[in-house]
Amino acid sequence: MSEAPRTRIALVDDADAGELLTLRRAAFVTEAQQYGDPNIPPLTQTLAELREDLAREDVVTVGAWEGHRLVGSIRVEIEGNKATLGRLAVAPDMQGRGIGTSLLFAILPHLPEQVAEIWAFTGKDSQQNLSMYAKHGFEAQYDDPAGELTYTYLRRVLHEVEARGGSAPA
Repeated sequence: MSEAPRTRIALVDDADAGELLTLRRAAFVTEAQQYGDPNIPPLTQTLAELREDLAREDVVTVGAWEGHRLVGSIRVEIEGNKATLGRLAVAPDMQGRGIGTSLLFAILPHLPEQVAEIWAFTGKDSQQNLSMYAKHGFEAQYDDPAGELTYTYLRRVLHEVEARGGSAPA
């Protein structure tokens, strides 16, 4: 009997840009379909724009690999004492296996010490996403309409041990 591949979590760099772009497009198609909008940013970003994003000093992108395949990623933008999660993506055939949750916690050691809170946003009608964030300590703060889509913004205040890369309190 063969052993299931282990998920490896590491920073994403420019060499992974093409695979990251493919992963995000696959992962966000269902979101675009749910909202009837094929022009959401994860689906319209070009490879050149993604490479520029990966090169930014204030952005950290972490990926999850099964073997040589990138199966999940998360992007965090650092702004002073605030980190904003974005583009949490898991390959459609790998969803529901805890990869997104692993990425939420894997980003913590990559945050500068001054980061005291993490913000996330998702479509107001994305119940699965909202549930996942709530399960891990994020609290809805406000809704923001953007054309036909309304985003819900959520916040999680980090405790000292988490900010240093420890695990969340039980």
